[in-house]
Amino acid sequence: MSNKTDASEINKLSDCKKSHVVKVLKLNAPSELKQRLISFGIMKESIIEVLKYSTSKNTMEIKVGKTRIALRAQEAALIEVVKL
Repeated sequence: MSNKTDASEINKLSDCKKSHVVKVLKLNAPSELKQRLISFGIMKESIIEVLKYSTSKNTMEIKVGKTRIALRAQEAALIEVVKL
């Protein structure tokens, strides 16, 4: 499968490793979750830094702007990103 991106390959946020900085391309979440993510500042073109994972990898801590947010792995899997 080839993607038409110049910068890097498209990934899910849940696939990113600690300290990666990514840009949001698309939210594939249901309406209610999408509105909640947007209220946290997670929307198209947002820059996200992956800070850390829980030991079980079920949750991840991210930074959007000056805000730190904990996301479940299944929520992060709905966010398409590209590495910067």
